[in-house]
Parts: sequence; C-alpha cells; structure tokens
Amino acid sequence: MRADSVLFPTKAGLYCPAGDFHIDPSRPVARALITHGHGDHARAGHGAVLATTQTLAIMAQRLGPGFAREVQAADGPLRIGGVTVGFHPAGHVLGSAQIAVTPDGGPKIVVSGDYARQPNPTCAPFQPVACDIFVTEATFGLPVFRFPDPLAEIARLLRSIQDFPERPHLVAAYALGKAQHVIALARQAGYDRPIAIHASLQPLCDLYAGAGVALGPLTQATDQAQLVIAPPNILSGPWLGRFRDPVIGMASGWMAVRARARGTELPLVISDHADWPGLTATLRELSPAEVWITHGAEGGLLRWCEMQGLPARPLRLVGPAEVAP
Repeated sequence: MRADSVLFPTKAGLYCPAGDFHIDPSRPVARALITHGHGDHARAGHGAVLATTQTLAIMAQRLGPGFAREVQAADGPLRIGGVTVGFHPAGHVLGSAQIAVTPDGGPKIVVSGDYARQPNPTCAPFQPVACDIFVTEATFGLPVFRFPDPLAEIARLLRSIQDFPERPHLVAAYALGKAQHVIALARQAGYDRPIAIHASLQPLCDLYAGAGVALGPLTQATDQAQLVIAPPNILSGPWLGRFRDPVIGMASGWMAVRARARGTELPLVISDHADWPGLTATLRELSPAEVWITHGAEGGLLRWCEMQGLPARPLRLVGPAEVAP
C-alpha cells in the first residue's frame, strides 16, 4: 500500500481513510487522534477524541469538560478500522505523543507532533519508534538553532537573582508546558524558595503537580516576589506596572535569534522543541524510507535530507489535494 494513501493532508488535517480519523485536525471532525494539548493541535467540537490520559486532562482543563462527545485514553496498540495505532512519548509537554499508524502489511507511519530531544523533567522523554515514514515537525529546522543545556540557562537566571536581589525577576513562559518546565528546572538547580506565578497559570500547574511533576511551593504573584512566572502577553500589559524595576526574562527557543531576543534583558534559550542537532540526529537514528516535513522551516530540513540521500518532501505535497472533509 502506498504511504500517501494511508495518511495525507486534507483541509481538516491529516486524514487516514482506512481508520476514518484525523490527526490533530484544525476543525471539528467525527474522530480525532490528538498528539498533545496545545491549541494548534487540540481543539473542541470533535465527535470522538483519542489521546493520552494527560492530554485528555489538559484538554478538559483548557477547553472545558464537554470538549468532545466521546473521549478515550490511549493505552497500548489499538485497532481502528483497517489500521493499528499506537501512542509513544514525544518529550514535548506532559502527555505529548507521537502517533504510529500501521495498516495491514505496512507501511508504518509515525506522526511526531511536536517533539524535543533534550531532557525535560515535566514529561516522558522522546521514544524513537522504527518506521517507514516519519512525519517530523521543523519548528527550529535551521542550523542556527542549537540550544544550550537548559540547566545552564536556568543557572544564568539564578545568578541574576543572586546578583540583583532587590529586583524582581519576571520570566515570560507559555502557560502549557514552558511555565512548568522553567519551574521544574529551577527546582532541579536547587532553587527551593516559593516561586510566584500569575493566577492564569495555577490550573495547569495544579494539573502538572497532580501528575507527579515536582514544582515545589508556588504562590500568587505580588510586588514582593523574587521570581515570577507569567504568560508572555501578561508582561506586555498593565499588570507589569506593579513591579518596581523588574528584570524581564523570556524562556523560548526563539531567544537563540538575536533579533527576537532584542529588548529582553534576560533571554533564556529554553525550548520544548527539537533544535537542529536534535532534528537531524533523530532522522539519522530512525533512518526511515522517507521523511515528510511540516510545521516550520521545511526548506532547511528538506535540503539536509537531500544531502544525506534521504528521500523527503513537505507534508503539504503528500497525497491528493483533498479527499476527505
């Protein structure tokens, strides 16, 4: 069976006709398999959703308990129509998974979703899954993106707190995954004082703590706090005015680009995605028959695959233009 008849992009998202399901669909569909809880992958309104237990909990927290008519937790290989599907850790955020789709007789296709290769104390590490086709993200798919050890970046934050104890340190971090990642790294580095968080982060931090992630003592953000974690949009609004002479930090892989870090006093290169060495090492390790590239700088990774003699194409060019609704 041709791989591009097993799984291909449609207007609603990646579609598998043999199983009659979509992966991370962009609009409501009858049956959706979800890689993780970020809003560009997990949406409300589907008839049925299959995802990891943690992703279902995150979706319920973010979208409300009625986000789908039916939900099912992925637990081991599952037969759906004419294919077998499996969920494997992606190392991106809590509950994130790669989804393997295997029809009878092959080929086996693994959809990475978003993934990371650096250790992350808040989620299970990426699990390499042998496959014929690997659908890889390429968010940071250019050679310029080479991320340092995240604990070294946290050490820079803690040194700044030590050097400027009179200034509150406010770190911008996305609500799902990055905020908890920064907090957990600070704990790993030995910071045992209460960490203040914006109120909007509390529900997801509680969910992470309930899943066994060691976040330590958290408090509501006040003008007396030493270390504060808040969503990026909050730090550009009036809420910031309560803090006197704060050190503003931003935790993101995009801080590796000088132009993106401009105006941020303490840029922290901490990412929940694979960097260029992580992407290329993954492709070398898996050595699939073909790579389908999506989500980002597909041109850079496509060129690298060509130089390695590894067949590759952008996911948007796979299969028919539109077959499924």
